[in-house]
Amino acid sequence: MYTQFLGNYLLQRGIVTQDQLFEAMSRLSQTHIKLGTIAIKEGLMTAKEVDECLYVQSREDKRFGEIAIERGYLTEDQVNDLLSMQTPDYILLGQNLVEDGVFSYEDLERILFDYRNDTELYDLSLDVENQDAIAAIISKFFLVAEMPVEPTNVMYLELMFNSLIRFVGEDFSPLTPMVLDEYPITFGVSQAISSERDYVTHIDCDRETAIAFASRYANEEFAEFDEYVIAALEDFLNLHNGLFIVNVSNDTSQTISLAPPEITMEGVLSGPNKCVDFPVAYPFGTIHLIICF
Repeated sequence: MYTQFLGNYLLQRGIVTQDQLFEAMSRLSQTHIKLGTIAIKEGLMTAKEVDECLYVQSREDKRFGEIAIERGYLTEDQVNDLLSMQTPDYILLGQNLVEDGVFSYEDLERILFDYRNDTELYDLSLDVENQDAIAAIISKFFLVAEMPVEPTNVMYLELMFNSLIRFVGEDFSPLTPMVLDEYPITFGVSQAISSERDYVTHIDCDRETAIAFASRYANEEFAEFDEYVIAALEDFLNLHNGLFIVNVSNDTSQTISLAPPEITMEGVLSGPNKCVDFPVAYPFGTIHLIICF
């Protein structure tokens, strides 16, 4: 999930465009990590040292590790350790963006440092799906939207991101959340959740985006907006919310239930207080994940 969070960070700061980000994301499964990239990430080499070794490598028939050892930047043991490491996808994303000329290794070094500071993850590893780190990052989405950070809300959004990765695809980036008094509907599926506090969940998008989203979710190529596309979106929201209420029931023992999904083709969505829009950009379009409290 850190790949998606880093993508959000890069977009928010205007470091990359959506096209650049999705192009780099599309190649993650085919990307092999370079020793210099992981050495920067581990703090064993600076970007300038990596660039120097790459320059030498372009003129000598030697491996990167050999050159780094010869120049005293790495020991043989460090090279072996780096080669054995499992590389997180967010580092591969950074490497792809360097190779695409979006920024340099020196920029990547600074971006990773700034990202850790911005997310205040000084003592938490981003190499594994650390639950505390993920919760801390997701909490910032609510802070940006000037909403209270409540455990149930964080659980809902974290599960939604995981559901998107699992059932639709990991090539997305969350965008900046927005708080609205009401949300004008394009097309979407709504579902009410009843618990100690009732709220409405909603997925909204244009019809072309709905076709692409449904095609991925159902693993079937839909050519037009029809009842099968609508049914796929209903099923996705109902599946996600079903997982959510099971988690809440297990964690809090409170009674929680779901109403049947409802199709909303037009109109305005509103809640007792506010609606929070969490946009998620995919290469095929933007999905709006909305919670009305």
